[in-house]
Amino acid sequence: MKITIIGSGYVGLVTGVCLSNIGHQVICVDNNPDKIKTLKKGRLPIYEPGLLELMKECVKKKRLSFTGSIGDATKSSQVIFLAVPTPPKSNGDADMTYVENVARQIAQHMDSYKLIVEKSTVPAETGKKIRRTINLNLAKKYKHGNKILLDFDVASNPEFLKEGSAVHDFMNPDRIVIGVESKKAEQLLREIYKPLKPKILVTNIASAEMIKHSSNSFLAMKISFINAVAQICDRVGADVLKVAEGMGLDKRIGRQFLDAGVGYGGSCFPKDVDAFIRLSEQNGYDFSLLKEVRRINDQQRHWFVRLVEEKLWNIKDKTIGVWGVAFKPNTDDIRSAAALEIIQLLQAEGAKIRVYDPKALENAKKILHGVTFCDNAYTVVEGCDCLLLLTEWPEFKDIDFVQIRDAMRQTVIFDGRNFLDALYLRGIGFEYFGTGRGKAL
Repeated sequence: MKITIIGSGYVGLVTGVCLSNIGHQVICVDNNPDKIKTLKKGRLPIYEPGLLELMKECVKKKRLSFTGSIGDATKSSQVIFLAVPTPPKSNGDADMTYVENVARQIAQHMDSYKLIVEKSTVPAETGKKIRRTINLNLAKKYKHGNKILLDFDVASNPEFLKEGSAVHDFMNPDRIVIGVESKKAEQLLREIYKPLKPKILVTNIASAEMIKHSSNSFLAMKISFINAVAQICDRVGADVLKVAEGMGLDKRIGRQFLDAGVGYGGSCFPKDVDAFIRLSEQNGYDFSLLKEVRRINDQQRHWFVRLVEEKLWNIKDKTIGVWGVAFKPNTDDIRSAAALEIIQLLQAEGAKIRVYDPKALENAKKILHGVTFCDNAYTVVEGCDCLLLLTEWPEFKDIDFVQIRDAMRQTVIFDGRNFLDALYLRGIGFEYFGTGRGKAL
């Protein structure tokens, strides 16, 4: 099947490469000429494990190509996925400018039936607005009397990929949700995903849009819940890791996303929680539960900084090493990363910051200023008064902590992800502080 993906960010590239991998002819489109040049040279503008090798293989087989022309891609494909950004506005609404502009351009270049599929995370009722935008623009070219002569469908097919394991998630989906208005659209989407033999849930468009918002907001709620529990654990002498394990053994709850730390980040959870709150308000419902989820997450970063200040006594003029700035391991994505806010809060108190991240340093350099960027985990701690672990990269498990201890001025570790072996570190002379574990160790 001939497919166009408009938007070549995380979602668009993974979707395009993986659809090509399962046998489709895919064109990835982006309005950034530099990004298209990079892709045509066989390089990725992002880091995602396994994606580069798969992309090169699909290009070699001539099933995957890249262009900056929406017009050419629209004309040559029957199915068009929209994977453009929907960034948050200052009031929490999703900015739908890119979606509207792309829908307009698709209409201007359509010359036969097309299925336009929402892949970006969008508010409920976006499908209706895409249809209206396309109809208004088609009317100028293909209207006969009161009837538009060119047929098309709009559908919703939300993504549930996790950065860092997106290729695996795509090829092994828990479920595929398709929101459609016609049997033709349903059949086309079923045919696209047939090689994966997935469990497919068919709904109307509004329900598919709501499933995406509800799923991400629920996962964000689990994270904020366990962070609130961690605060109580610190006070009563419980170990949040054991509490989470005990909760997770209940099949109704599950262990995933019950990881206490410095809170969630990334491009999805913060934006989707805000957008769901706004959507609720616009439809007359006060989603106070989600407002508290957001408040707890924001509070967690400030709590962590207060912990550092309490244990160091004074932050001003202290040298603080930071391991990890990506919002999670196995990605270079720093959007809404907890580490960024924590570093900036510490800088505001007069701290000198040294930073290392295996993949996200180049992105961090665009955001952080007055920071010393280091090329490995060992040099970052030289002369430091404490070390903060803010992203749980696997390589931080294999560090020679005796060497780290000897390089630091004060041997204090703040583990913002409860990732390191607390008992071992304390045994070799570190002061170790995690989240929700202080009195239990």
